[in-house]
Amino acid sequence: MSAETNGQPKIGVYVCHCGTNIAATVDVEAVQEFAAGLPGVTVSRAYKYMCSDPGQEMIKEDIRANGLERVVVASCSPSLHEATFRRATAEGGINPYYFQMVNIREHDSWVHTDIAEATAKAKDLLRAAVHRVRFHKPLERSRVDVNPAVMVVGGGIAGIHAALTLANADKKVYLVEREPSIGGHMAQFDKTFPTLDCAACILTPKMTEVRGHPNITLWTMAEVDKVDGYVGNYKVTVRHKPRFIIEEACVGCLECIEVCVFRRGKTPDEFNLGLSMRKPVYIPFPQAVPPVVVIDQDACIEFRTGRCKKTCVEICADRNAIDFTQTETFDEVEVGAVILATGFKAFDPKRTPSYGHGVYPNVYTAMELERLVNSSGPTEGHVTLRDGRTPEVVGIVHCVGSRDVNTNEHCSRVCCMYSLKLAHLIKEKTGAEIYNFYIDIRAPGKGMEEFYNRVAEEGVHFIRGKVADVYPEAGNTGRVILQAEDTLLGRVRKIPVDMVVLATGLEAQADAEAVRRTFNITCGGGGFFMERHPKLAPVSTFTDGIFLAGACQGPKDIPDTVAQAGAAAAEALALVDRGFVEMEPNTAYVVTEECSGCKTCIPLCPYTAITRVDGKAQINPVLCKGCGTCVAACPSGSIRQNLFEDEQIYEEILGVLADA
Repeated sequence: MSAETNGQPKIGVYVCHCGTNIAATVDVEAVQEFAAGLPGVTVSRAYKYMCSDPGQEMIKEDIRANGLERVVVASCSPSLHEATFRRATAEGGINPYYFQMVNIREHDSWVHTDIAEATAKAKDLLRAAVHRVRFHKPLERSRVDVNPAVMVVGGGIAGIHAALTLANADKKVYLVEREPSIGGHMAQFDKTFPTLDCAACILTPKMTEVRGHPNITLWTMAEVDKVDGYVGNYKVTVRHKPRFIIEEACVGCLECIEVCVFRRGKTPDEFNLGLSMRKPVYIPFPQAVPPVVVIDQDACIEFRTGRCKKTCVEICADRNAIDFTQTETFDEVEVGAVILATGFKAFDPKRTPSYGHGVYPNVYTAMELERLVNSSGPTEGHVTLRDGRTPEVVGIVHCVGSRDVNTNEHCSRVCCMYSLKLAHLIKEKTGAEIYNFYIDIRAPGKGMEEFYNRVAEEGVHFIRGKVADVYPEAGNTGRVILQAEDTLLGRVRKIPVDMVVLATGLEAQADAEAVRRTFNITCGGGGFFMERHPKLAPVSTFTDGIFLAGACQGPKDIPDTVAQAGAAAAEALALVDRGFVEMEPNTAYVVTEECSGCKTCIPLCPYTAITRVDGKAQINPVLCKGCGTCVAACPSGSIRQNLFEDEQIYEEILGVLADA
């Protein structure tokens, strides 16, 4: 406080109109005049848009011309513009933490309709800030070096694209995938809407590029077990499940599969969703990356009885790639950032038993039909029923597990379009008559409406109504009846079909909660991971250095998934390429002389930032996020927090109550 007015530092107060967001409910000029009479206030101004360049220049110029030592801005949420005004304060020549922001938009004008009362409240809030800002201390942001490596968790199209983007920028990338091969759900598709590109033709080159890229370490059959550290310096422990194959020795000849004594596969093939069987030694699909077989411990005779002839070992004797003694192993790597691209799971239609999935043999999910129409699928691309017949009439039911208060209220975004795609493919392969039962057709995006018109012109029927029931047709015909109210005709229709396709929605992964805890992030509606801000930070999380890509953040199609993966890679690249990260100083600290060593604070810290050293609490300022939990809980009051010191809080309270 080098220059003072009546014992107070010189304070500049700025009240923002925010267009009419604030000015329509708060008398801004009256608030500005009120501020001019507060103790220590040297400058008091009102401006239409304080966050604009002229508004910021006004602050800088007043600091220089009037020797201001503190700045208070009454405007919108600090989450939007606190950094903006701190920067303007610093560029004006004083410490940026001599600034205090008052939220008179979200906390006042947007939640009130009475102008007189809203104006009075704005005055109270502003007076509190003026009282408080006198006791602010000069603080400095600290710098922490950043490890330039990045980990990508999930090997679907989102993880693949993010990994390649970073690797092509010459960054070291660890790609962790829990399945035997990368590729995710996209590897199961036949075509992609609306262009009907071959999914494998698009995906396989990128999968191969991942495997051969010198900057990417690919770990399949692996999961993140533990995450320690902080932004820029994460220590990630990865658990590797045994493949019982030495990857470096396997050449992908597949001879071990041929000679396996399980001449007929007895285990449902997960990749084909149980529509075919596989042997205990198998490769997930022909284009799998890495092209290495895996042995199913639960199905293999050697593991179950120990009496296998081991013909697979004999055929592989020259390479000696099979190792039945493998166990779980662990790797610990250090990375500066993590991208979560863990994807989605399809809704299980057994949760809506009225649709008959698992009861009637010819009721399929959309993903099961994807495998039927795929040339590498269980029927080599021939759309046939379980009894071998070719369907003549097919019903496609939209919004199964989506837009339903009993399952998921959200729209899964892709169901309409992939239903149209499947309608086209079924008609192309079988010539069947096809009925689409829909609530609304949602076809946003480039080429989507045109694709809908194309399918409609192909003779596909569209019935606007939700299917209420699926039941067998009388007479043991093998058909089922789809009963739905046609809301356009205003009557109930009963359509007999040979095949039912359920357009199941997208849900968060079953282990999303466990992943959330591991990476210390949050989940939003439906269990999908929560972004920091839906508009301004759609790929960031509330944990610095952890980013989101793809359908783990919410339902989306392939183009949007790839776009978000690129955005997440760009955010991670910006972080690690800078070489350091600046930490906010509003962290807690311990007055060691006053600490009793009671350990009350340690289990309460949600960021594990507190440890006990020499019988005293010690806070890691890099891990601390300034939540204040430990400050409030400390029995001895030995834990304090920058920007939330007792005298600052007390003065703010006194300021609010001054005229009460």
